[in-house]
Amino acid sequence: MLRNLHVKNLALIREVDVDFSDGLTVLTGETGAGKSILIGSLVLVLGGRLPKDMTTGDGSPALIEAVFEPGPGALTRLEAAGVPVEDDLLIISRRIDGTRSVFRLNGETVTAARVRTCADILIDIHGQHENQTLLRPEKQLALLDDFGGEATAAAREVCAAAARRYQALKAAGNAHGLSDEERARRMDFLRFEIGEIEEAALKAGEDEELEERYKKLANIRRLMEAVSAVHTLTGYETSDSAGEQIGAALRELEGAVRYDAVLQGPVDVLRDIDALLNDFNREIARYLADAEDDPHLLEETGKRLDTINRLKMKYGRTLEDVLAALDERRAELAALENYEEEKRQLEAGIAEAYRELREAAAVLTARRREAAAVFEKEAAGHFLDLNFDRADFRIDFREAGHIGENGADEIEFMIATNPGRPVMPLREVASGGELSRIMLGIRTMFAARDDTDTLIFDEIDTGISGRTAQKVAEKLNTVGSRHQTLCITHLPQIAAMADHHLAITKAVTADSAETQLQVLDDGESVRELARLIGGARITDSTLAAAEEMKALSQKIRFGTGQSAAERVK
Repeated sequence: MLRNLHVKNLALIREVDVDFSDGLTVLTGETGAGKSILIGSLVLVLGGRLPKDMTTGDGSPALIEAVFEPGPGALTRLEAAGVPVEDDLLIISRRIDGTRSVFRLNGETVTAARVRTCADILIDIHGQHENQTLLRPEKQLALLDDFGGEATAAAREVCAAAARRYQALKAAGNAHGLSDEERARRMDFLRFEIGEIEEAALKAGEDEELEERYKKLANIRRLMEAVSAVHTLTGYETSDSAGEQIGAALRELEGAVRYDAVLQGPVDVLRDIDALLNDFNREIARYLADAEDDPHLLEETGKRLDTINRLKMKYGRTLEDVLAALDERRAELAALENYEEEKRQLEAGIAEAYRELREAAAVLTARRREAAAVFEKEAAGHFLDLNFDRADFRIDFREAGHIGENGADEIEFMIATNPGRPVMPLREVASGGELSRIMLGIRTMFAARDDTDTLIFDEIDTGISGRTAQKVAEKLNTVGSRHQTLCITHLPQIAAMADHHLAITKAVTADSAETQLQVLDDGESVRELARLIGGARITDSTLAAAEEMKALSQKIRFGTGQSAAERVK
């Protein structure tokens, strides 16, 4: 669950540091004081988009840091997602400098997507705008699938895989649909290209050998002049050649060794040099004898290189690429020559894939209908708890007209909330206040089934008052007994039910405005309730009403004789 939130230099917040506890925490304050900014900062640190003008405007970077203590279920899911948790804590931070953001998990820099993975596990934030999304059929279908759990998720994945397979085969069939004229034209072109490559009779590595041969033949005269000069300089034909000079030196040294045996070593070395030079000179002589200046061979080599280079320019950078292109064209030609058989097999594959898709969609529909029966019963019970006079609720199914990755279903939430009225689509009958209660009922239903540690409701009380507000407060109290719950509210009935009460205020000076936060004790909470009941002017009557409301809420909260922390456990 969320243990601490630290916000600095964000919108109207200069610096706020707040600890959170188990149970139900409410945030109250005047309109515009910055209650939603505090929740918005939590959205931002969990990977949400940064709105324009969200930083303070003085150039200072913003910093948001949230400390979570994941419960057992969340810990398991975080470990499965490869998210490190140190000392049972997960610290997520986001530094915002202009348009640049840096996210960190326990000090390690990560992507926003990585943080959003954690957010999906740790927390569920319900904002005001989500009420209207409940009217959209696609949102209703997503809620039903989530409610269906693993069975529905598995069926949906099988259906999605079948749809992707069918679409791929169908796309291949469309691409395969050449006219007879187009097929004949393509086959002629392939035969020409295959013949062009085959006629060249290419061999792997041939181009490199030809390059070396052409370089030698093109420079044969210069090469022969250089090698002939070397043969003369190292031979025995002239008195100043190396061979003759070393021979003379050897004869002198052999004569001298008779007078000093120490010179035998140098004599042996010089003999080895003379022998090596003699071998070298004979090797050069053989090279000169074998070399040939053949203009015709040079021309033929150049033509062969031109042929190979032209093919490489057309079919690939290397000779291996050209040979691979030949294999590809042979395969395509074979496929076109067997076009009718391939077409028959492809059509059979498409038909089989569509049959599998229909079966997978039917299984998904069955799982959804099973989930819908439970969803309808549980939702109706929660709606009655929220002070609806009537809560006839059902989920209507109809065929979507096509089968895709999401199956073949379209659904619509149907409801009747007043006696004597028929069940009608939710989008046609629900008011703003009713939508808020319906969404709260659904979120409560999900909260009872999942292991999300923390739930946040941003002004769930829109459009309600009186006894309905009291019912909503009691429902939030129930949710708070199972999950850490944060709620922004304007209603004293909800604020009175809180285990913990935070007040958001705005300090205004001549040239600045700043959001501030205060943790209220029981007495301060009663005064805040009085403000919510009576407005800016707090009288003895509003204080008395606030004290009575607080006392009544305490009886509801502790009707079991347990503390808030004990109820959570």
